[in-house]
Parts: sequence; C-alpha cells; structure tokens
Amino acid sequence: MKLDILAIGVHPDDVELSCSGTLLKHIAMGKKCGILDLTCGELGTRGSGELRLVEAANAAKILGVSVRENLKMADGFFKNDKEHQLEIIKIIREYQPEIILCNAVSDRHPDHARASELVSDACFYTGLIKVPTTFNGKEQAAWRPKAVYHYIQDRQLKPDFVVDITSFIDKKMEAINAFKSQFYDPNSKEPESPISVANFFDVVKGKMSVFGRDAGYDYAEGFTVERTMGVNNLFDLK
Repeated sequence: MKLDILAIGVHPDDVELSCSGTLLKHIAMGKKCGILDLTCGELGTRGSGELRLVEAANAAKILGVSVRENLKMADGFFKNDKEHQLEIIKIIREYQPEIILCNAVSDRHPDHARASELVSDACFYTGLIKVPTTFNGKEQAAWRPKAVYHYIQDRQLKPDFVVDITSFIDKKMEAINAFKSQFYDPNSKEPESPISVANFFDVVKGKMSVFGRDAGYDYAEGFTVERTMGVNNLFDLK
C-alpha cells in the first residue's frame, strides 16, 4: 500500500492532538493517510502501554486512516542512532509516503524534539541506495518523501504555515477523546498530569483558534518546515 501522508508520533495520541485534523481533511480529499507510533507511551503518568495500543486502534478507526503501525521503541530511552533510524526507514520504504508529518522541533517533553530529529534524519537516509533494508523478507528500494513537516505541540512555536481544519474539529476532538485514560476523569484515582487537567481540551481548541485567526480560519493546525516552500502564484496564499 502506498500512502500520500504518513504522520509519525513518538507517543500514541501525539498525532491526534497535533495534526489529526489535517489527516481528516486530506482523507476527505481522497488521499491515503497512515500513522506510525514510535513507542507505546508506556511511561505516561496515566494508563499503560497496553491500554494506549487499544486506544490508538480506536482512534485510527475514528480517523479512517489506511494503516497504523507501532515500532514499540523504548519510551523515554530511544536514541537517534542507526538501529532506530533503520526501523523507521523500513516503514517509509514500505509505504512510500509523499509527505511526512512528525513531532515538534522543540517542546516541553524531551521525547518530542528527539523524535523530531530521529525521523528527520531517517527521512534523509531512506533515500540513499547504499542503505540496504529488508521488510517481511523482501529487499526494499530507496524512497525519500518529498517533504517533512513538523507539527506544533505543547510549546507556542510560530508556524510556517497553517492548515484550515474548521470542518473537521468535531471529528478531531472525538479522535483525541479515544485516549480516555490520558485525560480528565473526576473519578480517576491516578496522579494528575499536564494533560489530565479539567480545561485541557479548552487549551487544545484555543491553540487551534489562535493558529487559525491570522489566516481567517476558525480552527487550524500549525506546522514548521525544514526547507523553504514555494508556491505557483501569490493567489495560492491565504
């Protein structure tokens, strides 16, 4: 299966929180989208890695993605090295996405920036013919995505561009809420975390409102780029 967009997150729910509206929009346009989670999020304050896998599968159904994979790297202790890059390279070569969406270049959680660098490096090396890989017993051909865009997470980074997701905000929030173990529950006996506070969903929607405001959208998701983007003409810009 060839994908148009592969969204990669170090923790299950990273994609839902940060760029699932963009995936929903492109799926509605007929594009094939997939998600790759690097870890099970087993170090999360609430829930467990096993539960997060169940929640991720439920969220994938809500989003309608074509595929969702999990590399089961060690949450918190993965490295940007050859071993971990090759695992990502195999997935990229298997699905041959045109566009990669991945973690924020800087964020409160150290895993996010480290995953950002790991995925970015893997996206370069996956295009080199002298980096051999096999997947399910078959030799893979080199493949490099046309673009790598980094979604914005907890920190207020300035986006290089935003995507209007106003028509998909309700479905996005439904997908986020699939990760019930992570969010506010007045009956929970588990410790509180930065994302389990009662107003967290208000914060998520507020950030999307801020991203959209300058561009004239009700809600938008923000992204940063690795290289200068081009447009065919000035009227393509909003």
